[in-house]
Amino acid sequence: MNNYKEINRQAWNIKTAIHIDSDFYDNDSFLKGRNTLNSIELDMLGDVHGKSILHLQCHFGQDSISLARMGAEVTAVDLSEKAIENARIFSKQLGFDVNFICSDIYDLPEILDQKFDIVFTSYGVIGWLPDLDSWAQLISNYLKPHGKFVFVEFHPLVWIFDEDFRKIAYDYFDTGEIIETFAGTYADRNADISYSEISWNHPLSDVLNSLIGVGIEIKKFDEFDYSPYPCFKNIVEFAKGKYRISHLEHNIPMVYSLLGEKK
Repeated sequence: MNNYKEINRQAWNIKTAIHIDSDFYDNDSFLKGRNTLNSIELDMLGDVHGKSILHLQCHFGQDSISLARMGAEVTAVDLSEKAIENARIFSKQLGFDVNFICSDIYDLPEILDQKFDIVFTSYGVIGWLPDLDSWAQLISNYLKPHGKFVFVEFHPLVWIFDEDFRKIAYDYFDTGEIIETFAGTYADRNADISYSEISWNHPLSDVLNSLIGVGIEIKKFDEFDYSPYPCFKNIVEFAKGKYRISHLEHNIPMVYSLLGEKK
């Protein structure tokens, strides 16, 4: 296997500077008080005031700080040092004591030994991970008994298409690493950057079975025919904050959510 951690770390370091200043992330309104969490995850999270939350793959911390704004005690992790550096700046600027850690999540047990009420991760996260069994074990190990796992992710069906959503270009199942080179980024397709990435496709069965296998009981599972983010090509906003691929309309699932509980 290629050194995927280093390749992806470099990619996210390159993308982070573009993302922070992009209209996509609208960091100005976030710094002025906007909660960046969507209704899908907020409905599962419920009242987090006083809860301890571990946020995995947090990027530059908008959702982590939004959780802190809601009264949670937040520890947040990302492999990009540029993302974590900026997350710490924003957290300090806004007066929140979020514990931001720069680490690949598989390496996290070497530096973090704590149990949490909630483990949270969302949108474009597991595609960077080659081993979901280890991912699920990590989540279980960090949860207190009866702790909640709150997970929202892009549906694996969207990853089988080419960028224009015109033809099937990838396998639905995990057939190994996908190595690609990109210019621009989903937050700014005209950005003057290029980088390589290594990712994996994970079918729903792999996600569910990995969690079931470590004693996380699936309490709720939903699929949604829209994305809360305009991060794909040929996308249209059909309702405020809800996006679909224009020619596919409501015909494919774009996001799924899962609420689990550690037995």
